[in-house]
Amino acid sequence: MDLKKKILKMLYPLIMRLSKSTAKGRVLKNEKKVAPVQPFYALKAVMNNGAPLDFSQFRDKKVLLVNTASNCGYTGQYEELQQLHEQQKDSLVIIGFPANDFKEQEKDTDETISQFCQVNFGVTFPLARKSVVVKREDQHAVYNWLSDARKNGWNEHEPDWNFSKYLIDEQGVLTHYFGPAISPVGEEITAALRQKAT
Repeated sequence: MDLKKKILKMLYPLIMRLSKSTAKGRVLKNEKKVAPVQPFYALKAVMNNGAPLDFSQFRDKKVLLVNTASNCGYTGQYEELQQLHEQQKDSLVIIGFPANDFKEQEKDTDETISQFCQVNFGVTFPLARKSVVVKREDQHAVYNWLSDARKNGWNEHEPDWNFSKYLIDEQGVLTHYFGPAISPVGEEITAALRQKAT
């Protein structure tokens, strides 16, 4: 881990505390429990090792999708995401989507990203191939679904920053958006994970 990454890791608790009351602490909920127009389980991704990832295998589990970056003040969330993965791997799938969409904070290659995550945070949950998560022509299909109400049923909100989180329930319904200042092991996500699909 280079000096910049070490400093960011050290500052992570302070960054979380200071940004919680800003837009980065935003939580959006699917209050009306609107079902998706296009099925979540039809989506696919490619893992950072080149293997295909078919979302149909995630039926009956919750799924937490997180856009990640290695040089961000929120990068310490890799550790919390791994903790959550270990605690709930039987009922929750976490997928990281490395992206370089915010201030050039993910310049690394897929191989380097994978090594960084394993060595520094012990990450064993799936990481997708590096892609675009914001609304652009080349936006990843998964993030296009997550931020288009004509597909997911209700949400138009794209990631505010790195480590934004989208929660899908056991029936493939997008239930929540959590801004980057919401901890993966914090009370907001913990409460959402306790809710059963209806």
